[in-house]
Amino acid sequence: MSAKKVIAFYLEGCPYCRQAREAVKELTEGNAEYSSVKIEWVEENQHPEISAQYDYYRVPTFFVDGVKVSEARPGEKYEECCENVRRVFEEALR
Repeated sequence: MSAKKVIAFYLEGCPYCRQAREAVKELTEGNAEYSSVKIEWVEENQHPEISAQYDYYRVPTFFVDGVKVSEARPGEKYEECCENVRRVFEEALR
């Protein structure tokens, strides 16, 4: 069974987005199941026509099959970010 479609919206230079990318890297290393999930990263300033189709306020925000699963919040710590990204992977594999 293949994973569901995952889209992640981010902004270049955003510390929370950098944190999310690091969490993705950490969680996929050594986890074949998570590694099978493909994430389409969309920089919202470069692709406003795509980001305008989704309902979110902050980045990074992850959608799985069009449903928002995780949206960053101000002050989010790395551990929280990892847990949010883990939820994204689990939902994509469900």
